[in-house]
Amino acid sequence: MTEPIRFPTKIAVLLRNDLAGWQRLNVTAFLVSGIAHAGPELLGEEYRDADGTAYLPMFGQPVLVFAGDRATLTNAHSRALARGLRLAVFTSELFATGNDRDNRAAVQAVGREKLDLVGLALHAGRTVVDKVLKGATMHQ
Repeated sequence: MTEPIRFPTKIAVLLRNDLAGWQRLNVTAFLVSGIAHAGPELLGEEYRDADGTAYLPMFGQPVLVFAGDRATLTNAHSRALARGLRLAVFTSELFATGNDRDNRAAVQAVGREKLDLVGLALHAGRTVVDKVLKGATMHQ
């Protein structure tokens, strides 16, 4: 039996725990796209099936999904920014927009301390992510 791979970094998504199922999926998909953009080196190799059909590469390490209440998200956001981490954020206003331009405008219209965060994603060292996400639980 081979030893499991232990990654020195962690990709994590934190979702507000009062989201509907479709919202959790939508927010997660958008947030991880930000991580993929900021860290293309996190992507593994292209996939191929036995017939040689090529498929897009995916992250080479797991994405862990956590949940927490509004205060947990606000605190995680503050801790991440205090550590100089880059984040992907999703605010409640983005559920009412339909494109990237309007999404960016909706975030830009609100000050950092007043963002109504429903999700965030980050990639950093394992212990750093654990400290940023203090109080969050694994999503169920």
